[in-house]
Amino acid sequence: MSASLPRVAIVGATGAVGTELIACLQQRQFALRELRLFASERSAGKRMSFGRESLPVEALTDDALSSTDIALFSAGATRARRFAPLAVRAGAVVIDNSSAFRMDSDVPLVVPEVNPEAIARHHGIIANPNCVAIIAVVPLWPLHREFRIRRVIAATYQAASGAGAAAMQELRESTQAALAGTAFEPRVLRHPYAFNLFSHDTAVDPVSGSNEEEIKVGRELCKIMQTPDLRVSVTCIRVPVLRAHAIALNLEFERVVTPEAARELLGQSQGVRIVDDVERNHFPMPVEASGQGNVLVGRIRRDSSDPSGHSLSLFVAGDQLLKGAALNAVQIAERLRSSFIGG
Repeated sequence: MSASLPRVAIVGATGAVGTELIACLQQRQFALRELRLFASERSAGKRMSFGRESLPVEALTDDALSSTDIALFSAGATRARRFAPLAVRAGAVVIDNSSAFRMDSDVPLVVPEVNPEAIARHHGIIANPNCVAIIAVVPLWPLHREFRIRRVIAATYQAASGAGAAAMQELRESTQAALAGTAFEPRVLRHPYAFNLFSHDTAVDPVSGSNEEEIKVGRELCKIMQTPDLRVSVTCIRVPVLRAHAIALNLEFERVVTPEAARELLGQSQGVRIVDDVERNHFPMPVEASGQGNVLVGRIRRDSSDPSGHSLSLFVAGDQLLKGAALNAVQIAERLRSSFIGG
């Protein structure tokens, strides 16, 4: 690789995650030679701010990424499958936020707090995990490394941000309509969103009864943690929150684990912030996780249904657009960048 600073591209720059990618690069003062922004033809010509610059949005074409070193993709699985291999053949390393390559055995699935060493095994594409998997695995990993998790039962409370900017706008508009007592026809999501919650709107597997989101989270946790025998059960629910997902976790360990030991360990873990104030009944909330790079962890307690002491329950919240997507991708890019600077 070149010893100079990398040329970076963002594919899907005008979407919810794309705009967060731009903000993350700026806030973390990511050293780069050039930044180019790409989106669909209908967004071409739009201008977006990056620091003091106003950058044009370009239409994505087959040869658009020919002079790119690092390409941050957030344009969906269909576009990733078409354009990511083209970018790799042109010499770029792709960090893809879609589901297109996550379970490919030749593609690392990376959360830097967990498996940064996997980055070096890439063959041109590195996959950013599902947002729920990222937010869950940040606190799961230190607990697993120290106490060995045997089973994970998770229930998610997923914000509109997980379905993109259009879903966030639908929540705003449908809430305004509900408060005004006027009718609102859902356009983005299948069910009424204001003052409602519903199962994650992905196809349900008729054999297992799990939907695609739930299956993805289970498989990705096992791949990231390199635990093919880990037992995972997930129920994914969409809630009327604009931004930041929350997850209720019940964990079974190989040996007895006290809440005090778990709290001490997590308090020293990278990417985690403890929010566990019993006296004030103050625990992780999406409103406080929004805009934060860390995953908030609290409600750390014994599982009263397991008298053996091998199980704990906890509650976490993390910003889906940041650590659950854009920030995780930029953290990967930062590790790649060192190879450009160092030669």
